[in-house]
Amino acid sequence: MNHRPLATALLLLAGLPTATVAVLALQAGLDAAGWRDLLSQPGLDRSVALTLFTGLASTALAWWISARLLQQAFVTGQLARLLRPVPAMLATPHAAMAIGLVFLLAPSGWLLRLLAPLAGWDQPPAWTTTQDPWGLGLVLALVVKEVPFLLWTAATQLQRDDVLRRWQSEHALALTLGYGSGTAFRRVVWPQLARRLRWPLLAVLAYGLTVVDMALVIGPASPPTLAMQAWQWLLDADALVQSRGAAAGMVLVALVAVCAALADRVLMRRPAPGHGQRGASPRTGPVAALHGVRARAGLVAGVAMVGLYGVVLALLALGSVSGVWPFPDLWPQLWSLDAWRTVADSSATLSTTFWLALASSALALAWSVAWLEAAPPDWDRLARPLLYASLVLPGVLWVVGLYRLGLGLRLEATATGLLLAHTLMVLPYVLLSLSPAYQGFDARHAQVCASLGHGRWAFLWRVKWPLLRRSLAASLAVGFAVSVAQYLPTLYLGAGRLNTVTTEAVTLAAGGQRSLLGAFAGLQWLLPVAAFALAAWVGRPRRFAAPGSA
Repeated sequence: MNHRPLATALLLLAGLPTATVAVLALQAGLDAAGWRDLLSQPGLDRSVALTLFTGLASTALAWWISARLLQQAFVTGQLARLLRPVPAMLATPHAAMAIGLVFLLAPSGWLLRLLAPLAGWDQPPAWTTTQDPWGLGLVLALVVKEVPFLLWTAATQLQRDDVLRRWQSEHALALTLGYGSGTAFRRVVWPQLARRLRWPLLAVLAYGLTVVDMALVIGPASPPTLAMQAWQWLLDADALVQSRGAAAGMVLVALVAVCAALADRVLMRRPAPGHGQRGASPRTGPVAALHGVRARAGLVAGVAMVGLYGVVLALLALGSVSGVWPFPDLWPQLWSLDAWRTVADSSATLSTTFWLALASSALALAWSVAWLEAAPPDWDRLARPLLYASLVLPGVLWVVGLYRLGLGLRLEATATGLLLAHTLMVLPYVLLSLSPAYQGFDARHAQVCASLGHGRWAFLWRVKWPLLRRSLAASLAVGFAVSVAQYLPTLYLGAGRLNTVTTEAVTLAAGGQRSLLGAFAGLQWLLPVAAFALAAWVGRPRRFAAPGSA
């Protein structure tokens, strides 16, 4: 059956608006007056340096921790155990994590309250523990959010039976040649897996270099990162200042392109010669101790990360019901549900968040399934860079293109415009999540089904999609979580008339309403977690009763 007409229609449906947004975004950053104004700004070099440090450091740490955790899980056969907490971690929006870390690390936060009796503090110390000038708080927030994403995308590869069996046999063969289990993983399995994680890594790198919502909550403020600076300029009413912000977005494009090219070159590099040579003598003394520490460092980091997520989520819950809470008291003096009553009264915000996330993720899933069914492999390979444009273009520049497209189509402050903006952001994540399982589906099932006289639709409805329901449900949950977390597209296309829990939470982060901030940030987490829980229930293994059992 010829699916090329359908593939063409699907490519136009998703590719045309994506390409239009990208072109409009890039055009906005080409104004000569804006560039002259940008280059004359004091502190620009400092903002660029902060951007590079926070983006590269967070990406490198997240990549290293993910590699260590995957190595440990692969060689011990505990991949399922490693992935057990990942959905709840992945469901935590970036802004909610940043807010929770502020609750934990701020001078009046819970950690320093815990240390106050030992240090003799009766008021918060004058320390810059959040929004520090070096961006360390932002690096921490990015690392703890990006590791679950990398683990999740790696799991979509490792859960393919054909791939996993081949890598396990190759790993076993390397063991017979005298390599240790860790060395065999690094030299045989990891290079192949790392190449399959190329697009997820580039997405993590681009987000780290261009993040706005997390930087607004926990990032450096004087000076801010370049993405934060660009966002502030783009919100200005002066056209020249807006052009300056768009030019800063183009600088971010250049930074992402250069760093992505370097990362891609490193990713495609073969393991260094002599790294874990076959038959190497066993390490002894301090060298052995150092090797053991390094081998377990990733595992320790993973356990610490799970614990950090638990503490952050507990503090969000605690903050949402706190009333009077003077420093250095460890617990509030007064408990109150007023914040949750306010949240319950915000029915418009809640309904907008829910229907927008559900509709955009459903549309993205339907498009992805149709595309993976209809697109020839060559078309799919060539179209991926275009379809992933929203992942790698700086968010501050992407929303400029979205806003211009919305104005041109008269979709500003409309539900349709906001749905278009969210769907274009959600689609790459859904496609990225679904592709490994869908493309790895055993084609022999279709041949058996056809030999029994069943048509294409019978095969899809009764064989393929039921067998892939776990991946389909998980991809839908990923899309739902991505939509809930969207800040800049909602801010620009919603134009203040259509708000979600994320825009409310980030706005409240600038104020001092701890309980209301905690409630909205907690709701940010609860909605995606409910989606992942439902996906887990839908994708649960089928159980069959034994013959003759009651």
